[in-house]
Amino acid sequence: MRIDLCAVGRLRAGPEKELLDDYVSRTEAAGRGIGITAFNLKEVEEKRRLDTNPLKEAEAALLRAAIPRGALLVALDERGRAEPSEAFAKRLGRWRDEGHSDVAFIIGGAAGLSPALREEAAHVLAFGPMTWPHMLVRVMLAEQIYRAVTILAGHPYHRV
Repeated sequence: MRIDLCAVGRLRAGPEKELLDDYVSRTEAAGRGIGITAFNLKEVEEKRRLDTNPLKEAEAALLRAAIPRGALLVALDERGRAEPSEAFAKRLGRWRDEGHSDVAFIIGGAAGLSPALREEAAHVLAFGPMTWPHMLVRVMLAEQIYRAVTILAGHPYHRV
């Protein structure tokens, strides 16, 4: 199974980028033994200044183009389900075991995700009711994906 993180905006050099790169490489290394073959970051950006709703729709079109064909779609949104790391790991393992070759996590821009794109998702995930900077959410998601992979692999990274 391949994991794609499709996000609006470009993450520039700095501590967030370093952390993201670290978790991506850790995930790829830890995932090989359990059938996770790749972790890709796909960034899209709408350059035009648009009002909120047209902006969300333009970003949704760019995100749709970045999502691999047939991928199981997971949207990150504050209205989604917050779940413990163990439950997230179990869900990721179930998707792998069901034969999903691609799982695409999508993160919207500062205005959020298009409601239509959110509705297309098989699962909507939240990091709680707080609003987080969308650049930081990438790092948080990458860490949780790494944590899920280590839980599935029986690695001691996750301690209860």
